[in-house]
Amino acid sequence: MSQEVEISTTEGTAHLNMESQIPQRVPQENTDMRPCSPERTQLYLQLTRGCTLLAHIATLRSALDPLDRRMTMLLVCMLAALAGGALCQYYGEYDYYQPSSLLGPSGPNCAQECECPIMFPSAMYCDGRKLRFIPIVPSGIKYLYLQNNQIEEIKAGVFDNATDLRWLVLDHNQIPSNKIAKGSIDKLVKLEKLFFSYNQLTEPVGPLAKSLNELKMIENKMTKFPANTLTGLENLTNVDLHGNELTTEGLAGTFKGLKSLISVDVSKNKLKKLPAGLPNTLEILYADYNNIDSISSGYLQKLPALKYLRVSHNQLTNTGIPAGVFNVSSLIELDLSFNKLQSIPEVHENLEQLYLQVNEINKFELSSFCKFTGPLNYSRLKHLRLDMNQITHQDMPFDTSNCLRQATEIVFE
Repeated sequence: MSQEVEISTTEGTAHLNMESQIPQRVPQENTDMRPCSPERTQLYLQLTRGCTLLAHIATLRSALDPLDRRMTMLLVCMLAALAGGALCQYYGEYDYYQPSSLLGPSGPNCAQECECPIMFPSAMYCDGRKLRFIPIVPSGIKYLYLQNNQIEEIKAGVFDNATDLRWLVLDHNQIPSNKIAKGSIDKLVKLEKLFFSYNQLTEPVGPLAKSLNELKMIENKMTKFPANTLTGLENLTNVDLHGNELTTEGLAGTFKGLKSLISVDVSKNKLKKLPAGLPNTLEILYADYNNIDSISSGYLQKLPALKYLRVSHNQLTNTGIPAGVFNVSSLIELDLSFNKLQSIPEVHENLEQLYLQVNEINKFELSSFCKFTGPLNYSRLKHLRLDMNQITHQDMPFDTSNCLRQATEIVFE
């Protein structure tokens, strides 16, 4: 059941929908889509060429009158565009993956246990085949898919010919750190993406190629990530370590000196503090489901590009949050839900998404959003979650409609 609260503002009347049910979190900007994988890009280009050719054929068919001719070309191009969009859509956990069955029969330059489609011969598909070992990778392979197998070790020599490898996908196997042959990974000097999630790693693999731009070691058993592991990786933009057993001490110095780092996910670990030493290029930091009880003063001032911060499902209290710690102009989304806050922390007027559900908040202070209100001074907040706290919409001050004039949804119980 929902109720609509009408709030008059200087710019008209706003209708704020106060939903009793918990709505879905608003997707953050540019994170629900991923770029095409190389094979999807190649297929899309082939479809585009086919569209152009068919359009020419339709034009030359004199039997069609001008209207039919235009409609035929339009339909052909629309079909190609739709097909290309489908190829490049978000694929969830395997956004990097295109099934080999869509890419034609296997070519000759391939391990016998796998497939190397003739339409994309630089990719080798060995996924979902109950393999217990990694086949010898032939030269010329750039994209290697080994996910969803039963691989228990990486033997010496399997990558000796794979000097051109760009992507290595090893998700959902059973590989422990002590079963990775020394010197096997460091032969991959052109590697750009390493996906090593859902295995048995107790420490990160390495040394890693200087060309690496994305690293995922999700849901392993790592307790620490030595400071020198990522040293010199100036192209690295995305690190995802969520679902491990990492401690604050175990991450000391891990991210220092990474000049291109944009996104870090350390959710579902055992952190008591947010990671230290993050570079000033960082835009996304996820630290949900930890044991974080405080944030140091000036922490966000050191991250001037940070747009998205999620620290939900932690142990934060107001005493652990210094005044103004979240009052930084770069933040667009802030998630502090499922903590122990008793009041709304001060945020900057530029913030657009604020999630505070399931805390212990018992008062609504407008100064948390606006120091003062005027024609040009107001909060840009669009979505505010306050459900499962100790306040209702009746606790909002009279001038709320001026301060929060851009809000489209404020959720109470």
